[in-house]
Amino acid sequence: MTSLKDDFKQGKDARKKCPRSAQASLGKANRDPIPLIKASSQGRVKSLVELRYGRMLVSPFTFYRGNALLHAHDLAGTPDMGLVSPICGDCHLMNFGGFATPERNLLFSVNDFDEAHPGPWEWDLKRLVASFLVAARDLRHGGSVEEAICHEVVRAYQKTLLECAEQSALETWYESISYDDLLQQANKSTLEHVQRAIEKAERRTHAELLPKISERDAKGRLIIRDDLPEIFHLHNSTTLLDADDDWLRLSDWRPLFDTLMRDYRVTLQADRRELLSRFEAQDMAFKVVGVGSVGTRCLVALLTDGQNFPLFLQFKEARPSVLANYVKRKSRVRHEGQRVVDGQRLMQSASDLFLGWTTGPSGRHFYVRQLRDMKISAELETFDGEAFAAYGRLCGRALARAHAKSSGHAAVISGYIGKGDALADALYTYAQGYTEQNERDFERFQQACRKGTLRARSDADFAADHLP
Repeated sequence: MTSLKDDFKQGKDARKKCPRSAQASLGKANRDPIPLIKASSQGRVKSLVELRYGRMLVSPFTFYRGNALLHAHDLAGTPDMGLVSPICGDCHLMNFGGFATPERNLLFSVNDFDEAHPGPWEWDLKRLVASFLVAARDLRHGGSVEEAICHEVVRAYQKTLLECAEQSALETWYESISYDDLLQQANKSTLEHVQRAIEKAERRTHAELLPKISERDAKGRLIIRDDLPEIFHLHNSTTLLDADDDWLRLSDWRPLFDTLMRDYRVTLQADRRELLSRFEAQDMAFKVVGVGSVGTRCLVALLTDGQNFPLFLQFKEARPSVLANYVKRKSRVRHEGQRVVDGQRLMQSASDLFLGWTTGPSGRHFYVRQLRDMKISAELETFDGEAFAAYGRLCGRALARAHAKSSGHAAVISGYIGKGDALADALYTYAQGYTEQNERDFERFQQACRKGTLRARSDADFAADHLP
């Protein structure tokens, strides 16, 4: 075992190979984005790819959110200090938020692990810092806020890594960021946002969701309500699956549900399997989620217990991580759903009660979690400059805790970063350059959609197709 002093020195020595100023480099970003965007759409439901592009067309920020593969390609050309450990893989500012622990405590952390994979920790931090600058520019906060917030994110990461470096392994493992803590630390500018987030989380329960997305059919059975293009049944006339889709060859949703549940149950702890056995399936439908995930398969199942109280489970397709082709170190697990779950359990201090993984009837991999249960995201449009900076500090702090827990090398990373602003200055320069690159890519994407090279349709277009 090396000493804390040795770990700090190892990190400091890594500056010889990769000076912190080198982190400002954009790498090999001189490429055509369109082939990479097309590549990221392979294997998705074809009609929903048009919806994905439609959502990406909304702004440079939604385009950035939907392009994890493009950014992974670009990050692979940037220098790093050589430390590879499990990372989020798609660490933009909207992939952080609040969620409930099994004990019903509300925590804040990274909350999207679809792209979790071994990789350089710098890639997560660069994607996060750049996302703040892209969003700040999109929301017209001004240059001074853009610069300040990028530095705030890195400084919070830097400070928290140092704290983790000086903790015991168990302290780092158990430590979490609770909303009770955030409430106590909030100032006048942020207090209202934290209070509103807590109130919103308390309302986002399965019981509260039930009347919003379900109804009784003519026979009195509880079913999920179609709401195109967000939710649709696989075998109804409203389906958005392609005509030749293999799922349409199934008689209805139950064979699919039964196959998914068979493998899923064994990935749960025994007590959670027992809890799950007290629920019975009522219905299942396809649910379109996010921006980058649109077109991948996502199902929501409605189950009820003996007293007709609901449980909503989400089965989300797990495809190979966007990092897989850009890092030398491969994931140790072969099941993509397990890769996502392992990443989540490793990077969060506590995870969803029903988190697990499974395989579908056509061999596709999925991970499973509760739908919506106390999950909340930042409402960026309501943030002033001070609240936005506070959110930046919170994300930087959460990412540092996640990296310290997943890597076990907080002191090495902290030694590399040091105590000054060398890395913060470099990453602000990186974020400026990548924001400009993102804007150029967005313009080329818009042109491709206008010319018909890519076909984009909005949510409203899909809904209008199915008006009565």
